[in-house]
Amino acid sequence: MSEATNPNARQIAYWNEQGGRTWAELNDLLDRQIHEVRVRAIDTLAPTAGERLLDIGCGGGQTTVALAARVGAAGAVTGVDISRPMLELARRRAEGLANVRFLEADAQVHDFGEGVFDAIFSRFGVMFFADPTAAFANLRRALRVGGRLAFACWRTPAENPFMTGPAMAASALLPPAGPPPDPTAPGPFAFADAERVRGILQSAGFEGVAFEKVDLPLGGMALEDALTLALRVGPLGARLRENPELAPRVRDSVRDVLAANLKDGRVWMPGAIWIVTARRP
Repeated sequence: MSEATNPNARQIAYWNEQGGRTWAELNDLLDRQIHEVRVRAIDTLAPTAGERLLDIGCGGGQTTVALAARVGAAGAVTGVDISRPMLELARRRAEGLANVRFLEADAQVHDFGEGVFDAIFSRFGVMFFADPTAAFANLRRALRVGGRLAFACWRTPAENPFMTGPAMAASALLPPAGPPPDPTAPGPFAFADAERVRGILQSAGFEGVAFEKVDLPLGGMALEDALTLALRVGPLGARLRENPELAPRVRDSVRDVLAANLKDGRVWMPGAIWIVTARRP
């Protein structure tokens, strides 16, 4: 699939190839690291019994299953993702739940129907659209009038040692990274600028856009589990996929920075997110 036929072709390829397979393999550890984000963001959405929800970038399905528990048997949750490896895991996780279904689809362009959902949720799944305004306009159409949106996204790299600390520890041992990436390009920090996100949502037709600034420790992993994740996912994982032979060279430096953040045998590092809310007028 080319970017001429789908503007998110690059992301679709990544999440269906090595990136998606790696996240599926490590999904339980990854979810445990950011469990508190799931709790905080779902509490902000405040699902109620009987509601119809859409979970964008549902990944391995943990958020979808948690939402399904909140809406109960009278409600329904649709999880959507572009990654087949992640959705295979999600479907296994949700086996037997009658109020859950999953779609392999690009939320920027998929026709969900008009006014189908009471609310839309995402935990770190909305920062990767090639055209975020078009994507959110599409999602707004899927909401009923008065329907609400809530999602979690990362703030700046400087505020997130949880995300950037391992890469910084290894940087002197890796080849030059090249010029800094465009901070608004699809990626984990694309929504760090609240005013940019406000403009995107308002241009897409949302109103009542609000931001909750949340600072919280993330991790809770044993040292070796945290090291495995740092070397295989996130900013450092991306660098090492390009230069896998360098992983042994950086392992000790990364372990040291993680060990410096041990508390009661678990690695905890500062994380900084926005929980963004809006509604369809």
